[in-house]
Amino acid sequence: MHTSLELAAFCKKKGFMYPSSEIYGGLSGFYDYGHLGTKLKHNFEHLWRSFFLGLNDNFHEIETANIAHENVFKASGHLQNFTDPVASCKKCGFHVRADHFLAEHLKRRVEGKTTDEYQELITQNKLGCPQCKSVLTVSVLNMMFPVKLGVGKVQTGYLRPETAQSPYVNFKLQYELLRKKLPLGLALIGRAYRNEISPRNFTLRQREFVQAELQIFFDPQHPPSESDFALVKDQKLKTTLILDREQNKVVERTAQQLVDSGLPEFYVYHLIKIQEFYFQHLKISPEKFRFYQLSDQEKAFYNKYHFDLEIDLAEHGWTEVGGLHYRTDHDLSGHQKISQQSMEVLEEATGRKFIPHVLELSFGVDRHIYALLDLSYEMSKEREYVVLHLPAKVTPYFCAVFPLVKNKPEIVALGEQVYQDLKQHFSCLYDETAAVGRRYARADEQGIKYCITVDFDSLQDHAVTIRDRDSTQQERVKISQLKEKLALLFS
Repeated sequence: MHTSLELAAFCKKKGFMYPSSEIYGGLSGFYDYGHLGTKLKHNFEHLWRSFFLGLNDNFHEIETANIAHENVFKASGHLQNFTDPVASCKKCGFHVRADHFLAEHLKRRVEGKTTDEYQELITQNKLGCPQCKSVLTVSVLNMMFPVKLGVGKVQTGYLRPETAQSPYVNFKLQYELLRKKLPLGLALIGRAYRNEISPRNFTLRQREFVQAELQIFFDPQHPPSESDFALVKDQKLKTTLILDREQNKVVERTAQQLVDSGLPEFYVYHLIKIQEFYFQHLKISPEKFRFYQLSDQEKAFYNKYHFDLEIDLAEHGWTEVGGLHYRTDHDLSGHQKISQQSMEVLEEATGRKFIPHVLELSFGVDRHIYALLDLSYEMSKEREYVVLHLPAKVTPYFCAVFPLVKNKPEIVALGEQVYQDLKQHFSCLYDETAAVGRRYARADEQGIKYCITVDFDSLQDHAVTIRDRDSTQQERVKISQLKEKLALLFS
């Protein structure tokens, strides 16, 4: 099993991700994406858009400012409640997030407790400062970044700590523009900023990160997709409910069984669609994925139902990468109160007025990129180098074209012709440097799914050799049939 340090070193070496401002010693909690990482990230985002916006014709993407008015976060409760527990040493200045520190030492989750409870756990277990062994004191820290705007009479804004509030403050206008139809989905892929106490584990916990979220606004008397549940009621979901916690079990349950346990049909329907995205599109192994139910103490007070989306990573074990949250009307009600703008909508048939409820599908983009790299990484003993088994739909390059030799003009010309044709349809790389075996190795390390070699025989039989990254098997295909063959392999 590889370590996160090995993965981080590989990602830097190949141009996936690496510390930001590195020539100045780096900046804790900030990372840059290189040429391969950016393509991988964009491919994931495109796949996410295609799948989740495709769930309903009235789901739309918006793009909003990263800095928002102070009152946005007064209404959302972030100014008062967006805090993390911090354990500090007054002697040497060491700081660590208290719940993470305790979880690491106690080997169990301890989220959702008060500062006094965290202090008591630290005292009971005789846990001192890791650096100087002195006493640790627990307090709270608001994680938002304030920003001073303008000159003279300065206004305070905040870098948003989550992307969710942007669709909420856009709801009223977008609802009017989109002909007052519910359910209405507002999706956003954007940056969020949190002053993490102890950023760590490479890109799993950063101070600047990207979220992909879909906020579904709906009438609670007519929930979204309620008519579709019958189609999926027998499908099985990988779940760890509160009752499974003690034995840390992952149990397969049908959608109907989850509804019988007390979850609403519309909520379970979206669990099914999320699992479909992971299994069918991201190609995550079912053994590496689960829905983890949060208790009342762990989930945010405004979430009526909350399941984390977790992936089993090589060194870190089960790691949260997203969540499905039923936020009721908490957010719109808060913005209505502070802004004095009505967030109510009218059901014309009955004259009933109500504030829509919200179902939030939330995904950490950076965490998914890390997870995809982590699950795909293999130090191949047979090949004696790293092979990156990335799914075809997200890998930076789906295919690569290699002329067998570069000192034969006819082969190079045919290789360039094949490349120019393929790159119009697929993410494709052209490489003529070094021996073809070395080029195969480079391609495997970059995650390229298929390598296409133009050789001496190609000049006679007008065919090329396709090599599969995972099996290394090779197949001869006519150039005239190449696009159709690759399209079939891609789909």
